[in-house]
Amino acid sequence: MAAHASEMFEVLSDPAIYEFENEPPASVDALRDRYRRLEARRSADGRQVWLNWVLRLPDGHLAGYVQATVLQDGSAYIAYELGSRYWRRGIGSCAVGAMLVELKSQYTVSLAVAVLKAQNHRSRGLLQKLGFQRASPEDEARWRDSDDEVAFTMSLDEEAHAA
Repeated sequence: MAAHASEMFEVLSDPAIYEFENEPPASVDALRDRYRRLEARRSADGRQVWLNWVLRLPDGHLAGYVQATVLQDGSAYIAYELGSRYWRRGIGSCAVGAMLVELKSQYTVSLAVAVLKAQNHRSRGLLQKLGFQRASPEDEARWRDSDDEVAFTMSLDEEAHAA
């Protein structure tokens, strides 16, 4: 992924992406360093598997990324980010759907979890389109970091995620 840092810096410098959360990378070098750490594919303690894919379009341009943190209990946190010029074209839902298939088939993930800012209507719509459901209050409290976040889950033991 570090090899894609320059191209991804351009995609991730889109201010529209950060309407609800996060912030753009500070520099190409900072992004490259982050990607190098992620390329270890495991947390320092070895308890998490880190999976990251850039989304390259047929025309060769990068549109964004999808990623998952696979936990030992068979669950995975998922995340995704696309440049705003690629929104509402089905690219995000297709990429996240493909990642869910990969998580189930290659990593035996049984539960996908997405945590997002409550106001992020675009992410909420993508997740609901794929069949994610709002987590129970108890689970949500366990997965989120702050009160302005919500959690959505999908059982990968069901066939509902086939998008």
